[in-house]
Amino acid sequence: MRMNTPRIAPLDPADWSDEQSNALGLDIKELQSKIGHEDTVFNILKTLVRYPALLKAWVGFANHIMFGSSLSPREREIAILRIGWLCQSGYEFGQHILMGQGAGLRDDEIKAIADGADAGNWSTAEKSLIKATDELHGDAFVSDATFADLQNHYSEEQILDIVFTVGQYNMVSMALNTAGVQLDEGIPEYKSFLGK
Repeated sequence: MRMNTPRIAPLDPADWSDEQSNALGLDIKELQSKIGHEDTVFNILKTLVRYPALLKAWVGFANHIMFGSSLSPREREIAILRIGWLCQSGYEFGQHILMGQGAGLRDDEIKAIADGADAGNWSTAEKSLIKATDELHGDAFVSDATFADLQNHYSEEQILDIVFTVGQYNMVSMALNTAGVQLDEGIPEYKSFLGK
């Protein structure tokens, strides 16, 4: 984690106004059920709820990336974990360790994500996904060679979902890092998990 305390304090759901409660656009229990954390309101939501109009605008896009994407859950989590690592977002990487495990990633694969496309036993499609994530983070552009590799494995919709997934989690990592959002209970500290 970059910070030990939040710059913007999370707001407990018991203290949410009606406007804040309605900003998610769905019942909090429904959201918790979708992500498999029935007893948790994540600190990211408890922080962003302080700006209900922003949260409401963002949540539709975030829901597409998490629940409506043309990428498989495994592919989505590889991209999210890689951009979380590149942004050094302890909160994002930590959250998605668990989500990645839920999507079928083994611990050794999650650890290899931090080392990039040439680490681990990635399929050629997964290598191109990791390379594309690196290029989007470094240059806001996927090179011709990597784009051609993506086309060998992914549809146009999937390629767009890769770009928008990386963009979404780059932006979220910026917000998490800047606001100092702290790990939720039970979420692994990513550098300890990675042994770094």
